[in-house]
Amino acid sequence: MAKQLTIPALALSALMATGISTQVLAHGDVTPQGVNTEGLTPLGEEWVDTNPYRKPNDDFERAVEVGSSAYNQNCARCHGLEAISGGIAPDLRLLAPDFDGDEWYKYRVINGAVRDGKVYMPKMADYLSQEALWAIKTYLDVRHDEME
Repeated sequence: MAKQLTIPALALSALMATGISTQVLAHGDVTPQGVNTEGLTPLGEEWVDTNPYRKPNDDFERAVEVGSSAYNQNCARCHGLEAISGGIAPDLRLLAPDFDGDEWYKYRVINGAVRDGKVYMPKMADYLSQEALWAIKTYLDVRHDEME
């Protein structure tokens, strides 16, 4: 009797372990992905204070295109597809498309977020260029406007 119970128990354990391991890998590779910013005006090393690609800038359309791709490759895992949060991280569509929203965004992408020694958001400026990050903010500004 003990042998008969052991085999189903092992099978169930293996099945559960497989299910758990696929959940752990569900977010995939969380290494920041490179962003092609070709076509955007270079901004240099020193951070600008406000989004330089916001309308009426000539780079606006290209920035939205770059920002959409960059967001979905680097931010959507936590902040949700198309910037619609599922509750894990803040809904970035709520960032104001103005100086205050830019100031908060700039601070967060440069400094990240750490609580109790746990990284809640990496310092994205360590991985992505200023051009790529402002392009993401341009995309988020468009998503904000679509909410209204």
